[in-house]
Amino acid sequence: MASSEYVAPDAAPQRPGLPDATAIGTVALTVADLDRSITFYRDRLGLDVRRRDAATAAFGVAGDVDTLLAVTALGGARAVAGTTGLYHFAILVPTRVALARALQHLAETNTAIQGLSDHLVSEAIYLADPDGNGIEIYADRPRADWPRLGGRVRMTTQALDITDLLATLHGIPSPAGPYRLPSGTTIGHIHLQVSDLAAAEAFYVDALGFDLVTRYGRMATFVSAGGYHHHVGLNTWAGTDAPSPPADATGLREFRVVVPDESAREAITERLTARQIPFTVRGDGLVVRDPSDNTVVIGG
Repeated sequence: MASSEYVAPDAAPQRPGLPDATAIGTVALTVADLDRSITFYRDRLGLDVRRRDAATAAFGVAGDVDTLLAVTALGGARAVAGTTGLYHFAILVPTRVALARALQHLAETNTAIQGLSDHLVSEAIYLADPDGNGIEIYADRPRADWPRLGGRVRMTTQALDITDLLATLHGIPSPAGPYRLPSGTTIGHIHLQVSDLAAAEAFYVDALGFDLVTRYGRMATFVSAGGYHHHVGLNTWAGTDAPSPPADATGLREFRVVVPDESAREAITERLTARQIPFTVRGDGLVVRDPSDNTVVIGG
């Protein structure tokens, strides 16, 4: 499998940005069938069901309080291609052993896998839920081992060494009970389809305050806080000027950017106001739409 190189941009001027502790929080999706989604996310991916009602469910991992994923069922919802929205959301497991167990479980349950990649900074499994929502499950390599180019993180896409990954399980007994993702699992990043890469980059870098990490040709950009390889990926692979999804589409409802303190949220408010980007305030944070109509919630 040929590798795809992600090119480090020229060094950006120093400017106030997001705190190092910034992270991606809950991802909220629209699905067509709640029971089907619960079965998939619980039994195939290994998430715990935190709560559910007639139309919604929330998922997390045992021992952790954060909600990683929320789904809302919409009758008649359908997958629509060629629009902005979710490319994939990425579940970050805390160890390489946990990634190997995830791969083993997906194989044992005959869950379709779309890709297996080594990005140098991480190793990743790609798949989709029953509604076609893209999912990555990945484990990071130690930051000290991330390659650099021009002082910035370097990434590629290469074939994952499956044999070497599964070898980490040798001699390690499997936990008792149903398969579940371990404590310490988080949402590591989210990757979005956008209609205009320059406008999206300006929004996430200049308005929200992420740092530009790498560019992949003229069709993708990766941004982060705190020197991470990426918290948000942006691409125009659905087409430049791609439309927003219709109201009855499955896919992304919103995602959360978690900032560690009120001063960080106030700084984002000031940047949005200065750029005349509209936003609203609700109990759990600021709500703003990016130029491609993806909804971002900024809060603790």
